[in-house]
Amino acid sequence: MSEPIVTIRDVWKSYDRGRIEVLRGVTMDVREGEIVALCGSSGCGKSTLLNVMSGLEEADKGTVRAFDRDVSDETVRVELLRHKIGYVFQLHHLMPDLTLQENCLVPIVAIRGHRREALARLKELADATGISHRLGQRVRELSGGERQRGALVRALMNDPGLLLCDEPTGALDERNREVVFDLLLELVRSRGRTMVIATHDPSIAGRCDRTLRMRDGIIVGEDAR
Repeated sequence: MSEPIVTIRDVWKSYDRGRIEVLRGVTMDVREGEIVALCGSSGCGKSTLLNVMSGLEEADKGTVRAFDRDVSDETVRVELLRHKIGYVFQLHHLMPDLTLQENCLVPIVAIRGHRREALARLKELADATGISHRLGQRVRELSGGERQRGALVRALMNDPGLLLCDEPTGALDERNREVVFDLLLELVRSRGRTMVIATHDPSIAGRCDRTLRMRDGIIVGEDAR
């Protein structure tokens, strides 16, 4: 059995000076190569758990380790987000006045990567997601499905070992939802990467290796394929 790529132990997170508890003692592991779904109704803590896992937010207490490193360390968090962890949001978070290509190259600029290698990787990912012909368009000119496929490409540009996805198809219609999720699964599985996806869609969760069910800030059950 592969080693855990993420280890979370007794993690708590609250807002409004502790008045709103969102995570209440969450403990979980994610193993290398797994595709894990976090399921539950809105407000159950899925998004916050992903944010804590990635280091975008810091837990109030408990331990979070990714790639055997302590995510509570700010230097570690920045390094992991630049080199090891990709994040796909429900709303694409692309910059509307930049072209799709410029948006996708932002992660490479952040690490001062080589442009020639970056363009080669962009071409590979854009071809795989069917948006090569749209790279020169500004984001505001793209459809919702094209924007979300662009968000997938951007998240994968640094070839992260761990991909975190927060309802990545939630804002799409049924047809685009299936297309984007099919692409996401293919991109992750073909590269042997690890993914954790927050979703309220049981059909998406059913295609993952394992489902963790959340309610009121805790994990209440687990289903495996």
